[in-house]
Amino acid sequence: MAAVEEKTRYSETELREFEEIITQKLDATRNELNFIRETLSRKNDNGTDFTANSTKLMEDGADVSEKEQLSQSAGRLQKFAQQLEAALIRIKNGTYGVCRDTGKLIPKERLRAVPHTQQTIEAKLKASN
Repeated sequence: MAAVEEKTRYSETELREFEEIITQKLDATRNELNFIRETLSRKNDNGTDFTANSTKLMEDGADVSEKEQLSQSAGRLQKFAQQLEAALIRIKNGTYGVCRDTGKLIPKERLRAVPHTQQTIEAKLKASN
């Protein structure tokens, strides 16, 4: 009985599949980030009908809170976009899909769900304990 050799990297075809997944997620993330940035820039514009009334103070408070939430979302999206871009670089240099801790291939199912990951679920759980 011949020993089954363990795969050490994904094929070009498999890498193209992951690249497509990552590119789609990156495009969606950039679109959402642009939308948030446009929304934030509009919120900075007070318009021409700047009138003081009793509800203005409450509206200002809600605007500040919403701006903070949008800024936090933009920060998370920016970080996610950077992680996806780094994953594309790993595809190009041939290290994509290899766990940085164990050196084993990360299962395809995990990469499809979390395409920017650099760890198997076992390595991630071990690192968090």
